[in-house]
Amino acid sequence: MSTVAAPALPEAAQAASTLPGLAVETRRQRRLAYWQAMPLGLVFLAFFLVPLTLTLVVSFWEYNEYEIIPAFTLQNYADVFEGCLSGGDLCTTFRTYLSTLKFCLLGWAATLTIGFTVAYFVAFHVRSTAMQTVLFLICTIPFWTSNVIRMIAWIPLLGRNGLVNDTLMSLGLIRTPIEGLLYSDFSVVLAFIHLDTVFMIVPIFNSMMRIDRSLIEAATDAGATPWQTLWNVIVPLCKPGIAIGSIFVLTLIMGDFVTVGVMGGQQIASVGKVIQVQMAYLQFPAAAANAVVLLGAVMVLIAALTRLIDLRREL
Repeated sequence: MSTVAAPALPEAAQAASTLPGLAVETRRQRRLAYWQAMPLGLVFLAFFLVPLTLTLVVSFWEYNEYEIIPAFTLQNYADVFEGCLSGGDLCTTFRTYLSTLKFCLLGWAATLTIGFTVAYFVAFHVRSTAMQTVLFLICTIPFWTSNVIRMIAWIPLLGRNGLVNDTLMSLGLIRTPIEGLLYSDFSVVLAFIHLDTVFMIVPIFNSMMRIDRSLIEAATDAGATPWQTLWNVIVPLCKPGIAIGSIFVLTLIMGDFVTVGVMGGQQIASVGKVIQVQMAYLQFPAAAANAVVLLGAVMVLIAALTRLIDLRREL
C-alpha cells in the first residue's frame, strides 16, 4: 500500500508565515528598549534640557538694577557682541574667547601628552590587573579633595617665597624670585593639567585595552619599529578615546571660572569668569546670553571633533 507525501510548503511561503511573528518580536524589543531608556531620559530631561531651556528663555528677557522683566529683547546678545561688528581692535568678547581658547589649547595639548603616556604605560607595560587598578586609584586620589583645595595647594609651591623659588635660589640657579610662577597664565594652565588629566587618561586607556594584541605582534613581525607601531597601529585605534577625552577636557576648561579666578589672582579674563561676575551682580539675563554663546562655541568644538572622528562608527 503506497502513501502519498504531503507537498512541502515553498520557502517563500514559509518565510511569509514567519514575518508577522518577527514583526511582533521587533515591536516588543523596541518597546522594551524605550522602557529601559526612560529613566535616563527623564534624568536627562530634568537636569539638562529643562535648565537649558530656561537659560535660553531668560537670555531674551530685560533687566535693570532692581528686577528681571519677562519681556522679549535682543539687547543682551547685542551687549555680548558690542563693538565686534565694527572695525578696529577686537571687541571684549572676542578677546575673552581668545584667552579662553588659549587655555583650552594649552591644557588640551598637555593633558593629551600626559594622558596618552600614562595610559600607554598602564595598558601595555603593566601586566597585572591588580596593579592596573592600584595605579588608577592613585590617579583618582586628587579627587578625594575639592578643586579649590587642590588649587590652593599650589600657592606655597609657586609663590614668590614658595618652595620652588627658594629651591632655585638655594641652588644658585636664580638670583631673584620668579614672579610669573603664580597668578599668571602658567599657573592657570598648570592647575588645569592637574585637575583634568585624569579625564584624558581613562578614555584613552579604555581604547588601548580594546586593541587586539595580535595586531601589535603582526606589526613587529613585519619589521615595524616601536615608533612605527605606535603611530600607525596604536594611535589610530585610540582615536575614539582621544576624541572623548578631548571633549571632556575642552568643555571643562571652556566653562571653568574657579581655576582662572584662584590661580590667576582674579586678573585673567575668561568666558566662565565673565558669567560668574554677571551672576554675582544679579545680571541673570546677560549671564544667560553669555552662557548660550558659550554653549554654541562648545558645540562647535565638539562638532569639529566628531567630524574628524566618527565616534558612532569607531565605538
